[in-house]
Amino acid sequence: MGTKLTETTDTQELTRDDLEAKEPEEYRVYLINDDFTTMEFVISILMTVFHKSLPEASKLTLEVHRRGRGMAGLYSYDIAITKIQQVHAMARQRGFPLRCTMEKA
Repeated sequence: MGTKLTETTDTQELTRDDLEAKEPEEYRVYLINDDFTTMEFVISILMTVFHKSLPEASKLTLEVHRRGRGMAGLYSYDIAITKIQQVHAMARQRGFPLRCTMEKA
């Protein structure tokens, strides 16, 4: 008596939800307070890297100073990393220890 071999394949049905583009995850970028970076430099970083107006940058700088950190913006992963790298590079050029971090939103 012969045995019949059957071949099975796994198939997956794609639904409409699988095919729709998903929004990229967002990350909060924070500036961290330190005792050496000047408030003027933090304001300039917020205006140049994060495109804040002078009043917004001034308010956020005070928040960083008083609370220890302040959210500079909400971005996709790649943009958040790029902005953090820009802040760190500019701070190093000026001799400041200003740090930036990010958290998943």
